[in-house]
Amino acid sequence: MTAELTEAFRIALLVLLIAAALAAALMKRLVPALVAFTSFSLVLSVLWVLLEAPDLAITEAAVGAGVSGVLFYAALHRMGQIKRSLIEKNADKTDENGDGGGQAPESEAHGDEDDEE
Repeated sequence: MTAELTEAFRIALLVLLIAAALAAALMKRLVPALVAFTSFSLVLSVLWVLLEAPDLAITEAAVGAGVSGVLFYAALHRMGQIKRSLIEKNADKTDENGDGGGQAPESEAHGDEDDEE
């Protein structure tokens, strides 16, 4: 009974691993892709534990999810992609509510001041 549950758990983790990999590769927005990438690394570290390789599991969790995730997030934040992603998310929510697309980003909203002179 326990062996059957362990095997079912391994199969479920493998399916989740494939789903996380596909999600990370196919997502158009960068922040959700980063979350999918981090979840891929965490699922892989659990699989390494099940394969009795704790050294690889610790390394995968620390480097794959921890350091890489933080570095990718910092790079996206520095490039301004985090703010853009939040603006797009808010625009999508207002589109669903029928508010006409929400507000324009600050650079577009105040860009016409020089044209009036």
